[in-house]
Amino acid sequence: MEPQPTEALETVFRLETPRVVAGVARLVRDVGIAEELTQDALVAALEQWPRDGVPDNPGAWLMATARRRAVDLIRRRETYARKLAEIGRELPAETSPVEPAAPDDIDDDLLRLVFTACHPVLSAEARIALTLRLLGGLTTPEIARAFLVPEPTVAQRIVRAKRTLATKNVAFEVPYGPDRAARLGSVLEVIYLIFNEGYAATAGDDWLRPALCEDALRLARVLSALMPKEPEVHGLTALLEFQASRTAARTGPDGEPVLLRDQNRRRWSRLLIARGITALDHAHATAGSGAPGPYVLQAAIAACHATAHRYEETDWPRIAALYGLLAARAPSPVVELNRAVAVSMAEGPAPALALVDALAAEPALRAYHLLPSVRGDLLLRLDRPAEARTEFERAASLTRNERERELLIRRAEECG
Repeated sequence: MEPQPTEALETVFRLETPRVVAGVARLVRDVGIAEELTQDALVAALEQWPRDGVPDNPGAWLMATARRRAVDLIRRRETYARKLAEIGRELPAETSPVEPAAPDDIDDDLLRLVFTACHPVLSAEARIALTLRLLGGLTTPEIARAFLVPEPTVAQRIVRAKRTLATKNVAFEVPYGPDRAARLGSVLEVIYLIFNEGYAATAGDDWLRPALCEDALRLARVLSALMPKEPEVHGLTALLEFQASRTAARTGPDGEPVLLRDQNRRRWSRLLIARGITALDHAHATAGSGAPGPYVLQAAIAACHATAHRYEETDWPRIAALYGLLAARAPSPVVELNRAVAVSMAEGPAPALALVDALAAEPALRAYHLLPSVRGDLLLRLDRPAEARTEFERAASLTRNERERELLIRRAEECG
């Protein structure tokens, strides 16, 4: 059966928009203009496809249409004479208007778009919004719903991000040399932040937002295909594969959170775990004898959980050791808190409580609800239920997620 034009356009929009925007941005050197030209091509498709039928290669049709409009735009600007000459060499007159660009060129352009959308000159919120818009294919309302912020706020972030990239003359390129590591770190951070917001929502009525996890995982897989020699890219992909494998078991019938120790591991996705193991193997292979980076270490920790058939069989001493390496490589109070949890399982709650108490004065954890939550769990295991209840109640007062608050209040009540 022939696909309906509107259905085909929606599918193409999701799959091909990032590549079309990337291909056009290479010509016009402006992400905002590239997106506008891509939207023009989509409008043209809406007008022509119902009349003429869906082309055999819809993505190539959109790419050619958008590129042709880019050429027309540059021809109208005398100041772009030099760029017009470059485009003339890239798109000769005898080329078919629906001939797709070479796959390698498209991938190179997509990689440039990733680094541009995640440029450190933008705020973290702007990077996330722009990445989801340009690379995730999400609309402004979808991004607003995902992060529980007003649509005008998201729209403003995206507009400001494009304007900042233009006014700061951010080059549409993949950086090399010393700049590459810093820029790649920004790219990985954005993808990880998107995933985490879907994995454990900061606020709202839902504990999970699976669509965000799927978007982040797809971006990570694309990036690992584009940058096969970067171990941290494979490390992040492995980490997200392992984490995503547990999604189905992380909530109960009514959407309530299910703690790791209580999850039905038969509901974990063996396919995603296998993909995670493969990605982690790639990370180790590309790293060679070099020290593993933060994402590779986190993926190794997640692998310990993913490969344990029962909670009691988890290799907690190895996890504690890996957290020690992670704390040395990327020190942070949150890593230390996670290390304390692993120590509590490997050595007992008493030494872990000492580690947690040492973190009490950390400014970064002052309003972090998981600090009193972890402390409450340790106190409960040490048979100090009254103190544990106080900690769980404090944690419940700090979280902005309703589902998590209900869980913490229930844990407080169970303390008696």
